[in-house]
Amino acid sequence: MSIAASAPIGSPAPSMARVIHTNSPGKRRNAHRRSCAELLRRLSQQAQVNAESQDMAAALVFCLRAIDETIEESIVAWEKRGYWKKADAFQRQWAWAARRASALERTVKGAYWQELPQELLQLLPHVSDIKITRLTRDPASWAGAYNKLLAEPPREPSSTP
Repeated sequence: MSIAASAPIGSPAPSMARVIHTNSPGKRRNAHRRSCAELLRRLSQQAQVNAESQDMAAALVFCLRAIDETIEESIVAWEKRGYWKKADAFQRQWAWAARRASALERTVKGAYWQELPQELLQLLPHVSDIKITRLTRDPASWAGAYNKLLAEPPREPSSTP
């Protein structure tokens, strides 16, 4: 017997609860920005490039790509509702993520380690509002990221402005 069949005739149908998305693009974007900020802090403490700093730089590439993916999700949702101006402004506001990911990827894959400090400095303004009182990311989360990045086929340039 279904719920509708058990309700008396003429009574309102049972209401559905509001769906709350706990893993929204904004929440994931903020988590990735926090990871970027922590990785930048840890990389700035490195005296020289070693295997761990290579993994951290590659993990930054993956975090920046993930940020860019959340932007695309938000834009698609807004365009479906007809918020064209909002979607366009949002895309311009966050275009830095795709650009920084591509530039950092070229630096890491090409082993241009002398350029890494400059790349990190260009990322800093985008995460400077994040206050880090303690480091919460586990070093195991970026272990092997360098080899994973090197194993990827070349990516096509992003179409974001």
